[in-house]
Amino acid sequence: MSAWMRLTLAATALVVVPGWTWSQTPLEKQSAPPVKPPPAPTVVAARVNGQEILELAVYRGLLRERIENWSAARQEILNYLIDNLLVDQYLTQLKVDVEPKDVEARYAQIQDEAAKGKQNFAEILKKLHLSEAELKKELHAALRWDKFVLQQATDKVLLDYFQKNPAMFDGSQMQARHILVSARDDAEGQQKIAVIKKGIEDEVARQITAQPAGDKIALEKARTKALLTAFAGAALKDSTCPSKKQGGELPWFRRVSDMVEPFARASFALQPSQMSDAVKSEFGYHLILAVDRKPGRDVKFEDVKSFVAEVYGQRLREAIIAAYKPRSKIEILGGVN
Repeated sequence: MSAWMRLTLAATALVVVPGWTWSQTPLEKQSAPPVKPPPAPTVVAARVNGQEILELAVYRGLLRERIENWSAARQEILNYLIDNLLVDQYLTQLKVDVEPKDVEARYAQIQDEAAKGKQNFAEILKKLHLSEAELKKELHAALRWDKFVLQQATDKVLLDYFQKNPAMFDGSQMQARHILVSARDDAEGQQKIAVIKKGIEDEVARQITAQPAGDKIALEKARTKALLTAFAGAALKDSTCPSKKQGGELPWFRRVSDMVEPFARASFALQPSQMSDAVKSEFGYHLILAVDRKPGRDVKFEDVKSFVAEVYGQRLREAIIAAYKPRSKIEILGGVN
C-alpha cells in the first residue's frame, strides 16, 4: 500500500485505489473547496471506550464529498473512524507496536512523494487541517496494523484461504437484484423480508398457472420471467435502495471489493433464479435474487498472492470489529456539520 494511500486514509478516512501518488491525484483535483468552515479542534464527535474521535477527523473525510452529500456521508465516515479506533485498541491490548524510526521513515517517504509530485507538503497538511503529530499517530496505527497482518498471514494461511475461496480470486462475477428494507432488529428485518419473499413467490405461482405442466423447459422460462417481473414490482414498492427504480437491478459485481461482504457472500451462494432469505448488512436487510453468473478463470496462488493477502487482511479486520464492537462502549455525541 502506497504512502499516499496511507495519508489519504489517515486524512479523510476513505478507502481509495491503491497505488495513487501525489502527482496523479493532487488534493486540488480530489474535491472542491469546502463550503462550511472546519469545527473547533476540541469538538468531540464520538467516544470509543473513553477514547475520543474529534469532529475535525470527520470533517477531513467530508472534504472529498460534495457539500450536499455531507449529511449522508457523515455517519459512514464516523463509523469508519470508530471501527479503525476499535482495531487500534485491540492491537494495543495485544501489545503490537512499531518502532518510532519506522514511523519517521514512512513520514519521510510521504514527504518525498509530495516533492516528486511537485506538491507543497505543508500546504496539503494545512488544507486537511492535519498536524504533523496527528499524521504520525495515524501512520503508527497503519504500520501497526500492517505488522499484525503480516504476523497472521503466513504463506500457509494464505494458501489455505486461497484454496477454500476460489471465487474470490478467479474473477467470477454475479448479476443480481435486491430489495433493501430497514428494521429495528433482526426479528423485524427477517419478518419483513419473509413477507416480501412470500408475496413474490405467490405472484410467480399465479403467473405460471396457465403454463402446460408437461413442457418443463417452457415452464422454467415462464417461471424465470415471472420471477424477474414480480421481484421488480416488489422492489419498486418496498425497497429503500435507489436501485428500486430499476427493479432492484445491480451491475455485475465480483466476489470481493465491489459489495459489502455479507451481501457478496450470500449472492455467490445462490444459483441463478434463486432468492435468498434475509441478509443483514450495515445498510439494512436484503432480499437477493441471483440473475446470472460469469465463471472465473484458473489462477495460480503465486500470481494473486498479494491480493489474497489484501483480502485476508480485510476479513481479519472485519472479524476483529465483529468480536470487539459489541463489548465496547461507543458514544455518538452528535455532529456539527
